[in-house]
Amino acid sequence: MGRRRRFGRPISGVLVVDKPAGVTSNDVVQRAKRLFYANKAGHTGALDPLATGVLPLCFGEATKFSQYLLDSDKGYISTYRFGLQTDTADADGQVIAEVDASKLTAKAVEKAIAHYRGDIKQIPPMYSALKRNGQPLYKLAREGIEVEREARPVTIYNFELLDFRPGQYAEADVRVECSKGTYIRSLAEDIGRDLGVGAHVQSLRRIQAGPFMEAQVLNLDDIEAERGDDRAETLDHHLLPTDAPVAEMPALTLDEHSGFYFLRGQAVINNEVYQLGDEGDKVRVFQSTGEFLGVGEITDDSRVAPSRLVAQP
Repeated sequence: MGRRRRFGRPISGVLVVDKPAGVTSNDVVQRAKRLFYANKAGHTGALDPLATGVLPLCFGEATKFSQYLLDSDKGYISTYRFGLQTDTADADGQVIAEVDASKLTAKAVEKAIAHYRGDIKQIPPMYSALKRNGQPLYKLAREGIEVEREARPVTIYNFELLDFRPGQYAEADVRVECSKGTYIRSLAEDIGRDLGVGAHVQSLRRIQAGPFMEAQVLNLDDIEAERGDDRAETLDHHLLPTDAPVAEMPALTLDEHSGFYFLRGQAVINNEVYQLGDEGDKVRVFQSTGEFLGVGEITDDSRVAPSRLVAQP
């Protein structure tokens, strides 16, 4: 049987979307894919339906580099509500415990937060996409099944209290900058437990995903209005280059001869590679004419080997 034919335009690039609340990340991908009439698209790390903010979408050849964004650091602003514990650890869940948090103070919250800065181990929530024997944990949780989860190392680079509002259900606005795989919901649960009143995430906004910042986001409603009845090509100016997911990597330019062999999977010699990094480091590789060829890895003997290549027209 032949390969299934893809419909849509073979465009490549990155669109940084402001994900709205109440929809899944996949909902956003499918809407953007229709607006741009793209034949291939994907997100770079899902946000919960409750969450808003920075959601980079990769089209075409850029999807080959989405893993680098999945592995990148993230930044969030969140509101924690104390005194109420939910089964999902966020406002979308059912309340499973209630405690009067009116005696809670900003000083106590600050002290609790301090224990979660730096390298920590975190137990992922049951309501997560992590899998156990091929089954997502959230599906097991919906069936009332709870399984043991292994604590995983994460790094909290910055964790600060922005504002505190006392009351029966006291609230704290926090800013978190963290490594990949960090669950902001788990931080809320752990801090609520430490304070003896429970807590959950009332709101969550991602303000950074790798090199992409909140100031770059685009609203899909605005994009849809801009397109109107026009063709999808009118929106292409919003797309960032295919190498945008790896823009933080140093760039290496190859001459035409080396570029030819690099595209065919061969490591090529280049005397400039050790000025860009050490053996094992990754670099963005360009042809002398400016085309992005893909990501290479620095090897021994002043060589760079293909790691992920872009299909050339």
